[in-house]
Amino acid sequence: MLDINFIRDNAKLVKQAATDKGVDVDIDLLLKLDEDRRKHIAARDELRAKQNAANSEIAKEKDKAKRENKIGEMQHVKKDLKDAEEHLTELQEAYSGLMRAVPNIPAEGVPRGKDESANVVLREEGKRTKFSFEPADYLTLAERHGWIDMERGAKVAGSRFGYLKGDLALLEFALIQYTMTRLVKEGFVPVIPPVMVKPEHMDAMGFLQGDIKDDMYFLEEDQLYLAGTSEQAIGPMHAGEILDYEKLPLRYAGFSTCFRREAGSYGKDTRGILRVHQFDKIEMVSFTAPEKSHEEHKFLLKLNEDMMNDLKLPYRVVHIATGDMGLAKHEQFDIETWIPSEDTYRETHSASNMTDFQARRLNIRTKTGENETVYVHMLNDTAFAVGRTLIAIIENFQKKDGSVEIPKPLQKYFYKKSIGG
Repeated sequence: MLDINFIRDNAKLVKQAATDKGVDVDIDLLLKLDEDRRKHIAARDELRAKQNAANSEIAKEKDKAKRENKIGEMQHVKKDLKDAEEHLTELQEAYSGLMRAVPNIPAEGVPRGKDESANVVLREEGKRTKFSFEPADYLTLAERHGWIDMERGAKVAGSRFGYLKGDLALLEFALIQYTMTRLVKEGFVPVIPPVMVKPEHMDAMGFLQGDIKDDMYFLEEDQLYLAGTSEQAIGPMHAGEILDYEKLPLRYAGFSTCFRREAGSYGKDTRGILRVHQFDKIEMVSFTAPEKSHEEHKFLLKLNEDMMNDLKLPYRVVHIATGDMGLAKHEQFDIETWIPSEDTYRETHSASNMTDFQARRLNIRTKTGENETVYVHMLNDTAFAVGRTLIAIIENFQKKDGSVEIPKPLQKYFYKKSIGG
């Protein structure tokens, strides 16, 4: 969430941010509740002081009649205090609810627009793959070679579930090993996090506001959410902690199976593994000093591009518009990879700077060199969405005979140079 002092001083800016992000939140009501809340806190504290003073006087009073009279007077104060606390609780709940609905402020230069149509393509890298033969789409090749089985996946778990089998399953492990090895060299700590997250942490990460909540699987009996991405479990690792400023940034590379309902996407991309309810992903998460988060964001995006260039996959970098960015994000860049069968690019990576929005909710702080306690900034970035990357490899590296060449950096972690031949 934002600092209430910032909201008081920058109400116009916050209102504009809400408009730009398409968030329906009444900032004027929030400020009114904030004012009322502060007045009632002062009134409650005054009543508490009266109660404490009365208790002290009663304890000292020797005269029985006077003591009983003071006890009677204190009962009125006690009732007034109870009423004040109950009203303050109601105010606080309304205030907190609105505070959690206030979006992060978009960075300068973020494209303004209500949806993805306002996203801006910054650059294209690599040549779009061309073939001297009629290429097949990934699912045709995968089913021919027995690498993907959607039919049995649906039989066992329902629609939008599938099996990865044989060489494609091994290729996933090669991609994971390549990525983790690369990220460890950059100072990332490998993490396999829980795939279940408590509601209070999911809320603190900003995933229980707006439409995104509908995409989460919730286990009612256990009061746990299934993770839709690794950062939902990695972010709360340091909740309530003060991180060593000298050790920042803390960088984690989390691998996890992710679960999403794909709410609102019914009838869209229902064929194959492009948009499924269960998928694997490697996520980079960074906790950094506030003054370094912009630099860290550029670092993470460059890592994405370096690995994509390493695999020789054609891609483009997209600056995401305000209305397509989500509540918690300050700035977001996506990488979209070329998919020949569709003659278009598809999102495979997303790099986001959350500034202190999540850290404030999770109470993750650091002490600067001047011994000032501040909230850290948190960032997350998809190293690889595994399923979508496998799609891109199959489609871009296919050969005329239906085989698929393994990208050279992955061959080190694989047992042959091509599959399906």
